[in-house]
Amino acid sequence: MARKIAIIGLGHVGAAIAHGLVTTGGADELIFIDTNSAKAEAEALDFQDAAANLKYDVHIVVNDWQALNDADIVISTLGQISLQKTGQATGDRFVELQFTKQQVRGVADKIVASGFHGVLVVVTNPVDVITALYQRFTGFPANRVIGSGTLLDTARMQRAVGVALGVNPKSVSGYNLGEHGNSQFTAWSTVRVHGELVGDEADLDLDALEDEARRGGYTVYAGKEFTSYGIASATIHLVEAVLSDSHEVLPVSTYQTDLETYLSYPVVVGRAGVLHKAPLQLTDSEQQKLTESAAYIKQRFDDVYAELADQLVIRR
Repeated sequence: MARKIAIIGLGHVGAAIAHGLVTTGGADELIFIDTNSAKAEAEALDFQDAAANLKYDVHIVVNDWQALNDADIVISTLGQISLQKTGQATGDRFVELQFTKQQVRGVADKIVASGFHGVLVVVTNPVDVITALYQRFTGFPANRVIGSGTLLDTARMQRAVGVALGVNPKSVSGYNLGEHGNSQFTAWSTVRVHGELVGDEADLDLDALEDEARRGGYTVYAGKEFTSYGIASATIHLVEAVLSDSHEVLPVSTYQTDLETYLSYPVVVGRAGVLHKAPLQLTDSEQQKLTESAAYIKQRFDDVYAELADQLVIRR
């Protein structure tokens, strides 16, 4: 069966995801959706120019919302680069919300109108709040609406710990949990290197490593004025887990019934989206951090949802 994926937003991140899927054979058909039609058309043409030198063939359709009808996955990467710059400069990951919150309702309506019945993967920031808005506006079951969450932050932690110990980051296991933002934290009780608990390494500055993982995006941004490859790789990892029905455990943003909000926590991912939670034995301190992060996300969601609801009432 053909693997059909739509990408909404062809900026740096959307284009990097598309490139990864094309060059690895991760999709048979891609749908590019962007308000800048010239940009979307140019990206499609650029891939067509590359086709003769690529190993895999991928069919690309541009700005056809109805093509989402039988898509397996829709990926939201919409955003506004000028606000991303402001957020990186101020350290406020919610600055982009002033733009993205206004876009989600219209995009959600078009996704629903297309008849799409696959898995919606949200990368748009602030990802936990935006994922919750998408779920609310589409009405899709929560298991079918997943945010990229701290999958990237976990990889940054693995890189930081790997560098500190001189090992391959793939040898580091464990999770960053909570918000994809400033209230996230490294659950050190879950982090191991070659099976050994990292917390037992007395010569490691765990607070510094946690901060490095949290601020990794700002560091990349300072050098190139955007981030792309890290989040693209994380997104493709999530997409592959869905398409292959891998039942892999990933720390992504999903609805947590007990905390009444979207946030990142390990879940088992498969063809239907989130299959079930993968429970952790967190320490009391880590559980408190998770609860505080959840409260922060939920408050921001409640505020923006109330604002959007008021706007709808006024328009009517």
